[in-house]
Amino acid sequence: MAVSFRLKSVIAAGIVAFAAFQGPQVAAQEKVLKVIPHSNLAILDPIWTTQYMVRNHGYMIYDTLFGTDAKSQIKPQMVDSWTVSDDNRLWTFKLRKGLVFHDGAPVTGEDVIASLSRWGKRDAMGQKLFTFVERLDSPAPDTFRIFLREACGFVLEALGKPSSNVPFIMPKRVAETPADKQIDDYTGSGPYVFVRDQYKPGDKAVYAKFDKYVPRNEPPSGTAGGKKVYVDRVEWNLALRDAQQQVNALIRGEVDMIEQPAFESYAALRADPNVEIVDNNPLGFQYMLRFNHLHKPFDNPKVKAAAIMALNQEAFLKAQVGDPKLYKVCASMFTCGTPYASNAGAEAQNLGKGNLKKAQEMLKASGYDGTPIVVMKPTDLASITKLPDVAAQLLRLAGFKVDLQSMDWNTLVSRRAKKDPPAQGGWNIFATAWVAPDIWNPLTNAAIGAGGDKAWFGWANSPEIEKLRDQFARETDDAKKKSLAQQIQKAAFEYGTHAPLGEYVQPAAVRKGVKGVVSGPGNFYWNIQK
Repeated sequence: MAVSFRLKSVIAAGIVAFAAFQGPQVAAQEKVLKVIPHSNLAILDPIWTTQYMVRNHGYMIYDTLFGTDAKSQIKPQMVDSWTVSDDNRLWTFKLRKGLVFHDGAPVTGEDVIASLSRWGKRDAMGQKLFTFVERLDSPAPDTFRIFLREACGFVLEALGKPSSNVPFIMPKRVAETPADKQIDDYTGSGPYVFVRDQYKPGDKAVYAKFDKYVPRNEPPSGTAGGKKVYVDRVEWNLALRDAQQQVNALIRGEVDMIEQPAFESYAALRADPNVEIVDNNPLGFQYMLRFNHLHKPFDNPKVKAAAIMALNQEAFLKAQVGDPKLYKVCASMFTCGTPYASNAGAEAQNLGKGNLKKAQEMLKASGYDGTPIVVMKPTDLASITKLPDVAAQLLRLAGFKVDLQSMDWNTLVSRRAKKDPPAQGGWNIFATAWVAPDIWNPLTNAAIGAGGDKAWFGWANSPEIEKLRDQFARETDDAKKKSLAQQIQKAAFEYGTHAPLGEYVQPAAVRKGVKGVVSGPGNFYWNIQK
């Protein structure tokens, strides 16, 4: 029966998606927004991975209970109203009227419970929230409740988390997929329907406007507010990966937007009168280098400390970004310019400046046995592809033996989830970038999570860090939270969870006439007109 129901559901979803795609959108006057996204889209489960392409895909087809507006305030999205008990342990939420999935089924509290439960097994902030959760239930179809064992200060912040992993709401039948297995049914309730039969990894992804989506009445702001859709469909061109060809396509009007142009392309883009540079993410990104803590040599804290001391942020930023107007050195593990940023513990990296001579001395004293370290290098993600080369060079100069291995980004994303030894298909190091909201406090910053097997790829394991993160989660006093954040960062540098590599911005490029691009931590395609 379960199999039969699932098949019927999938077929129904497909019919609705097909109808949505084949309906008024095929008319000659249909509006199609053509976009070159920042990466290929190969994984389709935004809970299974933190990859930003998959997060952006998630925002196309799923909706969220709460959103985070442009002022970093949490606002209701699918939720209509909510109450909190006097002891802050019982949270009761009522859903908005008119919420339906793409297959026509109404969104219910049971769907929410299943979705949050799966998200709580994968996401660092979700995992922490669920350490406080006693149980969830749905006393009515439009209602769900969260019962806490003890009060904590971040329930709404967790439910409105704007970036990876976002607590997207899926149908119960989909959300019951084991958290370590990818979903294969992409039915959502968001503003667009994923046109699965036109999806070709490495070629294109197509999203049709979901005519039954009911947006909120408020103006759009970040991931909050009304998600009104003014185009019939959005097409992501996944095939055009060459930076110059992307620029040529935009200038010729063959596409409407480049999400993240190559850094060297901005001069040409700014010079074209038909192109506009739109900084839709002014807080920007932070680069980081992540260690695999399970295997030699980075299971040795002294070896990690030597590696961190070798990493000069300016070297990474000059090589990868180039234009000083687009980058800055930042010693903090939390986004510089946000409330929890500090230099606590950052002397471990000489405040981001590194110190090769000291790193060499530290490595000699660490007991490092010359084990080659596998550094994974993505070849098709322009915003980070040069970072591994710089890391390899600096680490070699410090005394490490380095095995630099090239692969496409999606292969890297899949491989980093493997716990195999590096010599058997695993890894030691990869570099990545995080958007500001993902790292600006100790609960959202996945790289600081140190819960062992449950931690982010690399599986840091530090009871001290986790104890401090628990204290941060319970604390409601802002000054005490700031002090705890500094203690956590200091402990993270001492343990060597990861190394920050500096911060940067990478504005989008759009054709003039394309209006309404929403600012936020990702690329969103509601409110856009052309």
